[in-house]
Amino acid sequence: MEFDFFAAQPVGASVGVPARGVAPADVRDRTAARRHRGRCAYLSGLAAEGCVERHYRYLGYRVERRRWRGPGGEIDLILSRGNEFVFVEVKSGRRHAWAAERVSARQIGRICRSAEDYLGRHGDFETRMRLDVALVDRGGVVSVLENVTMDI
Repeated sequence: MEFDFFAAQPVGASVGVPARGVAPADVRDRTAARRHRGRCAYLSGLAAEGCVERHYRYLGYRVERRRWRGPGGEIDLILSRGNEFVFVEVKSGRRHAWAAERVSARQIGRICRSAEDYLGRHGDFETRMRLDVALVDRGGVVSVLENVTMDI
C-alpha cells in the first residue's frame, strides 16, 4: 500500500470529514511545506559547512568541533592550526553578498561569547583566536572574511 506522507493518508483514500484530531488539509499542507523548507535549509546548511570545512582543511586546519553550542549560541565550525583557534560562522546564499547581509553584530557578539567559553575550557594563555565568517554561494564557492569584528 502506498502512503502519501504529505497528506498523511494512504494514496487513493477517500477525502471527507477529517477524523477526530486530524487537521484540515490546508493546515496539513502548510505544515508540510514549512517542514519541507526547514529540511531543505538544514541540508543546505550542512552542505555549505562541508564546503567551508574542505576549504580550511586544504589550508592546513584541523576540525576540532562542528556545530558546537556554547552559552552565547552555536558555532558552526571550530578549527585549529598550531596555537591558533578559528571560530567560523557559515552563511550561504545565492550570492556571497546576500549571505553576508545575514550576519549581524549581535550574532557576532553571541559567537564571541561562546568562543571565549570554548577557549576557557580548551585553550591556554598563549592561544590565539579569531572569528571568521565564511560565505558560500549557490555554486559552492567559498569566500572567507577573516578576523571579523563587531563593526559589521
